[in-house]
Amino acid sequence: MRRDNLLDHLPHVLLLGPGPSSVAPATYHAVAQPTLGHLDADLFCIMDEVKCGLRELMGTENELSIAISGTGSSGMEAAFVNVVEPGDKVLTLINGFFAGRMAEVAERLGATVTRLEFPWGQPLDIPAVQEQLQKEQYDIVAMVHAETSTGVCNPADVIGALLKDYGALFIVDAVTSLGGLPLQADKWGADIIYSCSQKGLACPPGLAPITFSERALGKFRGRKNKVPNWYLDAGLLAQYWGGEKRVYHHTISSNLVYALYQAMYNLMEEGLENVFLRQRQAHEYLVQELEKLGMEMLVAPAYRLPMLNTVKIPAGMDEAAVRMRLRKEHHIEIGAGLGPLAGQIFRIGLMGYNARPEVVDRLITALEKTMND
Repeated sequence: MRRDNLLDHLPHVLLLGPGPSSVAPATYHAVAQPTLGHLDADLFCIMDEVKCGLRELMGTENELSIAISGTGSSGMEAAFVNVVEPGDKVLTLINGFFAGRMAEVAERLGATVTRLEFPWGQPLDIPAVQEQLQKEQYDIVAMVHAETSTGVCNPADVIGALLKDYGALFIVDAVTSLGGLPLQADKWGADIIYSCSQKGLACPPGLAPITFSERALGKFRGRKNKVPNWYLDAGLLAQYWGGEKRVYHHTISSNLVYALYQAMYNLMEEGLENVFLRQRQAHEYLVQELEKLGMEMLVAPAYRLPMLNTVKIPAGMDEAAVRMRLRKEHHIEIGAGLGPLAGQIFRIGLMGYNARPEVVDRLITALEKTMND
């Protein structure tokens, strides 16, 4: 092992990609607090507050609202592994990369999956969804609220209202929307919503907030077989996160729990409506400044995510070279396109603590210099 400590040479990178986002200073301070054991009473008090904060952020009264040890992908896995059994019929509404991943997870669990696909960069087509629901009965319908690969905001409220007539469980990916857009799990009729810690919450990666409705837990309790994944079993996790006597499940990172607690505290202190407004204003300022550089957005204004901005690559520009120079010369990270959008767009994350005009100014100055060079 090298004798010079690599941590002494890390640059301060402005994280403006699709995630992680830059961590708020108060949250960095929280991470550095003394580590507690995973069964410590003081840690349980903080975990209880985390559950309360998640209910407020997700717009729900669900008792089982917790944070799973793992990234947002573990939240996705947990959402499906607890309620999907072999042979279940699952409809996935796909207009981007991560909705496709939901379908793959369900298929690996033995579900019969229908992939209803729409063009990337456009929102879900509600009449087409309704037509599909009329053709066949499904046990579960899954969608992405904020599609990270395209910058599209999908109408979770409309899909939820539509599903009330069909009885299917409703799973929503809110990985990029938590902390940046209002979530209303109960009003939407969403049975499971999962997210991550490292985007709109401006927190280090490593925890996946998730909430289960009573309907989802009813499906879970009625399983014919045990959940095939022990680590993500909602019943075992519930015994660790709540109840009169906590039952050991795994060694959670107390420091990451502190960070999540502080990240939510930051949002509540600012006021959620103020947070959402700041996010929207920063997005609008970014779009305005990008247009001055002659750059065009991928998504129509009505469907754009304020947290994840997809920008078309101008003709003749080497997008990989631009991203590389931004990182090397300006210590700024932005993201590339995925799937059919690879090489065609930049993905600029403007999330959480980064949603400020001075951050936009720094990016635009660096981007303009890089383009001119």
